Amino acid sequence: MQEETSKKHVWDKVNNWQTELALLRDIIAKTPLVANTKWGGEVFTYEGKNTIGIGGFKNYFTIWFFNGVFLNDDQNVLVNAQEGVTKSLRQWRFYSAAAIDEKAILSYIDEAIENEKSGRKLVSAKKQTIISDFFQNELNRNLEFKNGFEKLTPGKQREYLEYIDTTKREETKISRFEKIKPMILLGMGLNDRYQ
Repeated sequence: MQEETSKKHVWDKVNNWQTELALLRDIIAKTPLVANTKWGGEVFTYEGKNTIGIGGFKNYFTIWFFNGVFLNDDQNVLVNAQEGVTKSLRQWRFYSAAAIDEKAILSYIDEAIENEKSGRKLVSAKKQTIISDFFQNELNRNLEFKNGFEKLTPGKQREYLEYIDTTKREETKISRFEKIKPMILLGMGLNDRYQ
């Protein structure tokens, strides 16, 4: 049993779909995509660019297209797995081996490859950094701290602002601020120590 559990993949949540995923792999093998393991799952790349992935879940197995938002979806089979969160990735869910249509799958994969060749990418809007009154007061109070904060990348600045502003109690804001102040003065990001 231990050996069987160790073969379980992150994206194959219940290990129910080995036969079906093997069928998808056979179809994908007819394309120029290269198989990789990323994030614990099977990802297929074109010239190093993530193009599709496959995996099994509790009630279905799937092919996901990393830039699926650009596919024509003539069969009307693609879904956004996390509406409002996922921007460009789209899934094609299958509930049985009988639903696998090789010709249609190859057509979608070919279109995905063409999109990769042409460099189509969804460009996300830049996040705006909003500084709360609490944090702004601290910046105004200490020029050295303000200079240190301004030297951080916008992403690191947002991490700190979110860390402070997600608290409701003033005491917690103050406690967190005291904790991050030396890190900012050293030019560290909030999560740098974990990398």
